[in-house]
Amino acid sequence: MEIKKVVDKATVRAFLDLPKMLYKDDSHWVCPLDRSVEKLFDPETNDLLKEGEAERWILLDPISQVIGRVSAFHRGERDKKQKTPAAGLGHFECIDDPKAAEILFDTAVNWARERGFAAIDGPINFGENNTHWGLLVEGFTQPGYGMNYHHAYYRSFFENYGFNLYFRQFSYHLDMTKEFPPRFWKIAEWVCKKPGYSFEHFKWSQSEKYIRDLAEVYDLAWADFKEDHSPLDPEKIRAGMEEAKPIIDEEMVWFAYYEGKPIAFYIMFPDANQILKHLNGKLHWWNKLKFYWLKKSGAMTRARAQAAGVIPKFQKSGIESGIFWQLKHVMERKPHITEVELSWVGDFNPRMISLYEAVGGKHAKTHHTYRYMIDPSVPFERFMPEKLEGENGSGG
Repeated sequence: MEIKKVVDKATVRAFLDLPKMLYKDDSHWVCPLDRSVEKLFDPETNDLLKEGEAERWILLDPISQVIGRVSAFHRGERDKKQKTPAAGLGHFECIDDPKAAEILFDTAVNWARERGFAAIDGPINFGENNTHWGLLVEGFTQPGYGMNYHHAYYRSFFENYGFNLYFRQFSYHLDMTKEFPPRFWKIAEWVCKKPGYSFEHFKWSQSEKYIRDLAEVYDLAWADFKEDHSPLDPEKIRAGMEEAKPIIDEEMVWFAYYEGKPIAFYIMFPDANQILKHLNGKLHWWNKLKFYWLKKSGAMTRARAQAAGVIPKFQKSGIESGIFWQLKHVMERKPHITEVELSWVGDFNPRMISLYEAVGGKHAKTHHTYRYMIDPSVPFERFMPEKLEGENGSGG
């Protein structure tokens, strides 16, 4: 077998096409857009490459057929200064061959070792952790947009190689055709009526205001949570919102305020995967027409909770239930949405798990984020942040 670095159009094409071959008989898998994958490796579109770096490889069998792929990356000083300096491993795909998987892991691990990292985490995303984070180990049904889907045999590859479970990520499914627990809604209604609280959904006409509010809440919510926290750039939020504009529903993005100041946000999108599964990773002019036609024809019957944040002072106020109260009335006007995926919440965040169960969510999927210790002298420790409340869709 031969490992090859992705360096030209041919190897890029092979990197993008491998999953299409591996999952061709799997009706649940959804092909991500090629351009969304390529943006991660483009310095013009991924700011993390200004200080960090990324590399990717494909694996060929003896007759030069592509049988595996992997990427490795780091964010520069942000990763090197962590308590345990860790690089990232992503885009892992492989035929059912342990030796092939070992070669791919060796390649990524050696790359990280050469750069002085004590560990490598995977499979993760070279960007925000509300998308493509963790290995699917339970709940092999159609994934929500941005959620990883894998072959079941990948788990043994990671664990047999020596990856340790860093944390579990749970996704809950909410059946919108069923009545919600009345006790929860009584509490939620009470929170909404408390003096000083107000709620607003996102409006494109006031997008700059909401972008500023989101950045303010995010930064306060995470200031003591991430050891490598850095302020969220409003320009990046704006770019992300513009890119997602074709699927954003204003009434699914909510903000909570106390005496006019932003204290919480909750972001939910219609599930674009229900359309992307028909596009085979391409977004040429014909598929753009197909996208808009499928959107207008009601193809999206699911939604996915993407991210949430509550500033520390209000993290035990029940404000999350107040936002759910607002969403309840929105969803009553959208009967075509029959299911909501609440993903993901870490096993280190019992508060959010309790909230999802209280609202009637059923545990439907589990992903594992693993850590491999490159330096055996550094002890392995499971992830356990000091702050437990934060954003569910980005690791909370």
